[in-house]
Amino acid sequence: MGEIPAAAEAVEGRRQAKGNAVAARMSRRLGREYDMGKALDGIRQTAKGRPGAKFTTLMHHIYAAERLRAAYFALKRKAAAGVDGQTWQSYGENLEARLLDLSDRLARGAYRPQPVRRVYIDKADGSKRPLGVPALEDKLVQLATTEVLNAIYEQDFVGFSYGFRPGKSAHNALDAVSVGVEKRKVNWILDADISKFYDTIDHDWLIRFIEHRVADTRVVRLIKKWLHAGVLEDGRLTQSEVGTVQGGSISPLLSNIYLHYAFDLWVKQWRARHAEGDMIVVRYADDWVAGFQYLGDAGRFQRAVTERLTHFGLKLHKDKTRLIEFGRFARENCRRRNGGKPPTFDFLGFTHCCGKTSKGKFAVLRLTNAKRMRAKLRAVKEQLRRRMHQTVAEQGKYLRAVVTGYVRYFGVPRNGESLRRFRLCVGKLWHRALRRRSQKNRLKWQRMTRLIAHWLPPTQICHPYPHQRLIVTTQGRSRMR
Repeated sequence: MGEIPAAAEAVEGRRQAKGNAVAARMSRRLGREYDMGKALDGIRQTAKGRPGAKFTTLMHHIYAAERLRAAYFALKRKAAAGVDGQTWQSYGENLEARLLDLSDRLARGAYRPQPVRRVYIDKADGSKRPLGVPALEDKLVQLATTEVLNAIYEQDFVGFSYGFRPGKSAHNALDAVSVGVEKRKVNWILDADISKFYDTIDHDWLIRFIEHRVADTRVVRLIKKWLHAGVLEDGRLTQSEVGTVQGGSISPLLSNIYLHYAFDLWVKQWRARHAEGDMIVVRYADDWVAGFQYLGDAGRFQRAVTERLTHFGLKLHKDKTRLIEFGRFARENCRRRNGGKPPTFDFLGFTHCCGKTSKGKFAVLRLTNAKRMRAKLRAVKEQLRRRMHQTVAEQGKYLRAVVTGYVRYFGVPRNGESLRRFRLCVGKLWHRALRRRSQKNRLKWQRMTRLIAHWLPPTQICHPYPHQRLIVTTQGRSRMR
């Protein structure tokens, strides 16, 4: 907002200056003091104080040399290269000159993103998830743009949105679900997943949503360039009018903006106008959970949200969307009806079950999802096969990192048995791999237990109980409403 520096008024189509003229112009532009923190604070204050304001002068914050430089050093050093083959190290060999040139191209509108390189990663269900690897220069421009736009949209996003947001994590979302079910009158859970969300985002709707807040046409044009850059796979370039490529720094923000207008704001209105009982909602990216006091509310909401998402080109995944009885009365009701146990639901890698504390009070148990554990063990088994002839120390360091990372995510209260089972399975896989290295010297389990004790860290609960962390992070304000 406010006055635009003269250099920021550059528009696309200007002829590119050559040689020393570029450096001279850029040195004058970049020579002015630019305080990144102060600039973003001003954007945040305006966004918070004026919810309906449109920002007309944002581009100069993006191409500021200081921000581009900070974005470069924030990138992962060992990340895969895009179609240009440029790595973090190679780009940094002549960093200042490259940033100078990039800033100039952004200011003049001469910047052109390259297609993303398509790669695939394994999912827990055995399928493949497509990811895009942008060129390094595109990564750092996207990161700089995300930082600037986050200053606006973090003031707008609702409390029950947790995915890919500064200061929020998957465990915050998990805590919100647990506390919401335990403390509120929740008897029914709608566990939902949007089918192929990133592949079906409508570009026209996305741009319209962005323009609610961003009136700087150069920033909007920059986002359009990324949407239309295309995907390069097996030498073929494909482009589409729908979908965003997962993998870029800008994709999570764009997805949150899309669902903020298509889902979040609508949910808040529906709850206020139509819900007859208690209702909670927690969303992490395209995966969300809604809890209801009454079955009637749950059924009407499911029909309404299906219609709402269809209007924006989205649909719920048939196999991953279920309405189940879940809550403090579910165990007794299921036992009375058919003698069985209440159904469970999966959210962010955990299977949520109806359980009890040691004092007999209702509690939500969060156990490692069996498919996720099996998928991780399969990956460990494959890695051990590839590392068959490494030294024991090299294998041990790799497995130590695996177990440590696993425990850091799944080490939630009441999940200790699952953690111990995973560590034991890793030890058995390692034992089998070591025994196969020689047909003569069979490694006995007694010695293997010593190797496991030395290299595999003991499992421990490293996360607090949900209500403890939620109280701290919300400072008494509900993040489920």
